[in-house]
Amino acid sequence: MPVSIKDIARLAGVSHSTVSRALHKSPLIPPATAQKIQRIAEEQGYTASAIARSLVTRRTQAIGVVVTSIADPFNGDLVDGIEEVANQRGYSVILATSQADPDRELAVVRSCQERRVDGILVASSRVGALYVPILSELDVPIVLINNQHGSDFAHSIRIDNVHGMRLATEHLLQLGHTEIAYVGDRFGLHSDEERFAGYQDALNAGQIPLNRRLTIRGDGKADGAAAALDQLLTAPTKPTAVASYNDMTALGLIHRAQELGIAVPEELSVTGFDDIPFAAFTRPPLTTIRQPRREMGREAMRLLFALLDGEEAQKTSVINGELIVRGSTAPLPR
Repeated sequence: MPVSIKDIARLAGVSHSTVSRALHKSPLIPPATAQKIQRIAEEQGYTASAIARSLVTRRTQAIGVVVTSIADPFNGDLVDGIEEVANQRGYSVILATSQADPDRELAVVRSCQERRVDGILVASSRVGALYVPILSELDVPIVLINNQHGSDFAHSIRIDNVHGMRLATEHLLQLGHTEIAYVGDRFGLHSDEERFAGYQDALNAGQIPLNRRLTIRGDGKADGAAAALDQLLTAPTKPTAVASYNDMTALGLIHRAQELGIAVPEELSVTGFDDIPFAAFTRPPLTTIRQPRREMGREAMRLLFALLDGEEAQKTSVINGELIVRGSTAPLPR
């Protein structure tokens, strides 16, 4: 006959609710008591029924995670960080994609809610503040990671885009470059607005006038970057360096420059933003702004658990990126 929570409570000399909390790794139970209960449960071969547990606790021990695409290298580390913290609390993760489409994003979030997940994390949301009027309808807490809507939302984790792009552009200025181009994203993302602002801040601090002919909007991908470089090379004053919206843009620029016989970094320095896993292994290795992806995933999951536990939760957490200098940037050639 299967061992029940009542059996474990009797053997441990505690209440049913204490056993339930200990098996769900609740911080409310003293560590010594929790270890005793978990040891007894293991010795007795106790296996919890997810269905029975959800009927009692009204929780499914599942979290919905919505990302733009599983093909985006950024999302792999982010999800790893989310799962790390979720698993520590005995939660599973249900992954879904929005394909960067606002309507699909809302549909996917509603689908997660219909599956009775306990909370939802949304990465690079195109909807943002539109969640506010439907939060009571969805009846699950939502945390946004790098919200792209350009408006405040109750609970979010984000990178400081202005600070990060300022670091990248200052690095190019320190190398002696003054003709610095910016290749951004043309889809109206809030992150692009902020990164362009960081680029402008650095130019202003260096008393370098903004040259509109050197600001191009790509598509955040390698193909769009190739077309952007072709356009930049038609400007009366050609750039000696490019600050890119993201790493995929930077890698597309480097590839196109090499096709055209332009040496990187000897003739053109290039920076990225994100530090995706293979940025260190390109030729040349990419100078970029590292987003702490795993830590952002961990922090988002911790924030969601705080909301689920009814704790006073911080509304917005802003994390700084880090300049990683590699071989795609060099001093301005004489």
